[in-house]
Amino acid sequence: MKTLAVLGATGSIGASTLDVVARHPDRYRIGVLAAHRSVDALADLCARFRPELAVIADPACERDLRERLRERGLACRVGAGADALVDAAAGAHCDTVVAAIVGAAGLESTLAAARAGKRLLLANKEAVVMAGALLAAALDDGGGTLLPLDSEHNAVFQCLPRGHADLDSAGVKRILLTASGGPFRGRTAADLASITPEQACAHPNWRMGRKISVDSATLMNKGLEVIEAHHLFRAPAERIEVVVHPQSIVHSLVEYADGSLLAQLGNPDMRTAIAYALAWPGRIDAGVGPLDLVRLGRLDFEAPDLATFRCLALAYRALAAGGAATIVLNAANEEAVAAFLDGRLPFLAIAETIERCLAEAPAAAPADLTAILDADLTARRHAQRMIAALSA
Repeated sequence: MKTLAVLGATGSIGASTLDVVARHPDRYRIGVLAAHRSVDALADLCARFRPELAVIADPACERDLRERLRERGLACRVGAGADALVDAAAGAHCDTVVAAIVGAAGLESTLAAARAGKRLLLANKEAVVMAGALLAAALDDGGGTLLPLDSEHNAVFQCLPRGHADLDSAGVKRILLTASGGPFRGRTAADLASITPEQACAHPNWRMGRKISVDSATLMNKGLEVIEAHHLFRAPAERIEVVVHPQSIVHSLVEYADGSLLAQLGNPDMRTAIAYALAWPGRIDAGVGPLDLVRLGRLDFEAPDLATFRCLALAYRALAAGGAATIVLNAANEEAVAAFLDGRLPFLAIAETIERCLAEAPAAAPADLTAILDADLTARRHAQRMIAALSA
C-alpha cells in the first residue's frame, strides 16, 4: 500500500487525486494533507481521509486549523509554514508526494521530495520552469521517480518507450503538445482589450484554478509546458511544438523517425493522468467515462496564433535565452496574472509585463536554490514596478 502526501489538497488537482484514492482504499492511504489557507476545507478532508499530518502553509492559520481539527475530534499532527511543507514532503509520513501547490511556492517542497527519494507526482510545472536542472540533480541524488501529472506531459510519458536515455536513441523526432486554445481561441487582440477575470477563467473544457485558467487563456500555460517538456524529456526547443486542438481529446503526441505518430487520447479529466501516475507501471480505474469516438465525430488541429497570444512566443524566447530568463518569465507571469485577477491590470498587459521583465533578465544561470529564489524575488519586484506603470 502506498502512502501519499497531497500538497495542494484543496485545489483542483488535489481534489481529483483524492477522488481517485477514495476509489482504491486497498491500494492507497493518505499520510499528509497540505493547503495554503483553506482551513475549513483542509479540516473537512482530514475528517474524511484521516492523515497523520495536516500542514497549513500560512502560519497565521495554524491556530484556526488546530481548533477545527479539535472540533472534529481529530488527533492528527499539525504543521505550519514553508519549513513544515518541506519536512512533510521529505518525511516518514509518505512514500509518494503529489506536488500540486500552484506557482513558485511549491518549489522547495518539490525539491525536498526529490532529494528524499520519493515517488514524485508532479503537477507544479513552475518548479521545473524555475529549477529544472536542480530538480533533475535532486532526483539523481535521491534515487526518486518523477511522474508528470500535467495531462500533456503525462501523455508524452505514455507515448515514449521505456529504457532509452535520450530522444535520438528512442527514434523520437518531435514532441507535440496539444493546447485547447483556451476560451479566446480565434479572437483578435482588439477583441481581448476588455476581457474580465471571469471571462478568462471560463475554460471551455477543463475545470481548473483561477491562475492556471488565466494561463490557459493567454497560452502561457502552454509556454510553461514547453519549458517543462524540455527538462523532463531532455528535448531541445526546436523539437517541441504546440498544436491547438480545441476538443482536448488528444492530450499530446510523439512523432518518430519512421513517420509514426503515437498519441494518448481520453476525455478531458485530470483523473486519468493522476490514476496513471499513481498506478504506474500498472493501470487502475480513474472514475472517468469511456471516450466515444463515434459520438465525438471529429478532431480538429490548427497552429497557435503567436501574434495575438504572445505569451507562448515569450516562453520560447526565454527558453532560448537561458540564464535566468525562465525564472523571470515565471515570476513576471505570476505577478501579472495576480494583478489581472485583482482588477489592477488589463488582460493584454500580462504579456507586455512579461516582455519588459525579460528584457532585463540576467544572462547567468543561478547556481543553487538560494540564487534561484533571489532571482525570482528580484524579478517579482521588477514586475510589480512594471504593473504599477502599466496600470497608472
